[in-house]
Amino acid sequence: MFVSDGSNGSMEIIKKLSCESYEASTIDPELYTKYNVKRGLRNADNTGVLVGLTNVGDVRGYIMEENEKIPIEGKLIYRDIDIYDFVNGFTSEHRFGFEECIYLLLTGNLPTESELNELVNVLDEYRRLPDGFAENMILKAPSPDIMNKLQRCVLASYSYDSNPEEQSIENTFRQCLRLIAQLPTMTAYAYQARAHYYEDKSLYIHNPQKGLSTAENLLQMIRPDTKYSRLEAEILDLNLVIHAEHGGGNNSTFAIHVVTSTGTDTYSAMSAGIGSLKGPKHGGANLKVMDMMDDIKNNVNDWSNDKEIYDYLVKILNKEAYDGSGLIYGIGHAVYTKSDPRAVLLKKKAEELAYEKGHEKEFELYRKVEELSLQAFEDVKKNGKDMCANVDFYSGFVYSMLNIPKELYTPIFAISRIVGWSAHRIEEMVAGKKIIRPAYKNVGAKKYAGKYIPIKKR
Repeated sequence: MFVSDGSNGSMEIIKKLSCESYEASTIDPELYTKYNVKRGLRNADNTGVLVGLTNVGDVRGYIMEENEKIPIEGKLIYRDIDIYDFVNGFTSEHRFGFEECIYLLLTGNLPTESELNELVNVLDEYRRLPDGFAENMILKAPSPDIMNKLQRCVLASYSYDSNPEEQSIENTFRQCLRLIAQLPTMTAYAYQARAHYYEDKSLYIHNPQKGLSTAENLLQMIRPDTKYSRLEAEILDLNLVIHAEHGGGNNSTFAIHVVTSTGTDTYSAMSAGIGSLKGPKHGGANLKVMDMMDDIKNNVNDWSNDKEIYDYLVKILNKEAYDGSGLIYGIGHAVYTKSDPRAVLLKKKAEELAYEKGHEKEFELYRKVEELSLQAFEDVKKNGKDMCANVDFYSGFVYSMLNIPKELYTPIFAISRIVGWSAHRIEEMVAGKKIIRPAYKNVGAKKYAGKYIPIKKR
């Protein structure tokens, strides 16, 4: 199953060459200031560099007045509907919302009841994988990381498409809907294969069922007994809704725009988005939160003692505890300042679920860490920045209470975000029409004075 890394001699050569590569890749940090480079495509005040326009969604955490950044309560807009209003709309009617979210983000319209049913029927038709796909693409080559397996599955879907290259919007829309429908199935099977081949567990392959929501189907496919409660499905559905879109500037969605702008196929573009989302600074952030919270639980004796919690958070910020990064994961955001609406919505559900499942003390610890982190940042960093908990702070905790394995946290993010990626891919095809090609300035050392040296003279 595994490929050898090579002999000890090969590894010594790789070690030597990698050191040379590191040295060749080093750039003097002062040059970024000298040439006014927008590192991370961010301005000096940490606002994003404007590189495009979108109708799909909007993320607001501040306003600019006379070149000054003024913090505001966070807003997340899907098309032109506030996320709070959207969530309240379907929950007040005791419905699942993710399928309606798909319709809204892809078309810009709220569906009628019959239109929503039509979309659900198409998703039901598409959910099953093609004959032989699960065996050949998943079970015969299981992966310890499900995100890598999802990339392979998405790329392999090209071979199962009778019309993979046509760039019409109708064909692209069809491909996007098929991937939106099948990604939960791919994820469930990839998880089951991982559990079987890497953890020696029994292999369970459950087919997706027509008439179930995306959240319900995912839960029944990942569980041996296919059982789940209505509340569990509702909370997972909420997670899918609030992760579906986050503006054009987040890393994975921007990757979709960049790759789509080349004119490549849908499967290549979506695979790039999954690769971006896998990173711990993006979609994998909730895993870091969970790991950090485990560390806090192990090192704070009295979870009700604010001072003990605060003191340990200060140690984390001073790089004296946890992973030495100086980061409190789940606190702070590139755009949101006073609040992250996704975190606000999820925190409310986390509290409800915690009290139902007997995790009140753990929820209170999360709440205290959120509150005391803000004070610790102010005391240690002294930068006067408005900060808030982001969605990753509570999402992992919610998944853990739903008995969803950690290996599925980021894949679930992909299941949701592929909806936003699809809307942005179509938008780039319709409105972009120019390959994205920013500039890099060469500041390489003049090691050879521009001359090639014959190999015998080196």
